[in-house]
Amino acid sequence: QVQLVESGGGLVQAGGSLRVSCAASGRTFSSYIMAWFRQAPGKKREFVAAIRWSGGSTYYADSVKGRFTISRDNAANTVYLQMNSLKPEDTAAYYCAATIRPSTYTSDSSYAYWGQGTQVTVSS
Repeated sequence: QVQLVESGGGLVQAGGSLRVSCAASGRTFSSYIMAWFRQAPGKKREFVAAIRWSGGSTYYADSVKGRFTISRDNAANTVYLQMNSLKPEDTAAYYCAATIRPSTYTSDSSYAYWGQGTQVTVSS
């Protein structure tokens, strides 16, 4: 059974940094794309970043490009999202997800597996 478990959320001041993690288990993820989405209260869930488990190609939403970095640790089966220069508008629940449909990686409907989410709050 596939499990994605996020950790590392919290409260940080604007301009600060935070790293969230996603521990993946239950299958071999070499053919998967792993992604981070976020959802703020009253808003739709939105794509943040994605990484191909094999090869490590990365993709970012324009709103986080240059500030966030997605990476993976193959040995630990863990995906990370390093968030720098955080802004209050980055406040949201952050979700880890996995898909084998690379052509539609920005769409949350493409993802079969989801974590429970971790809250990130950026104060001004």
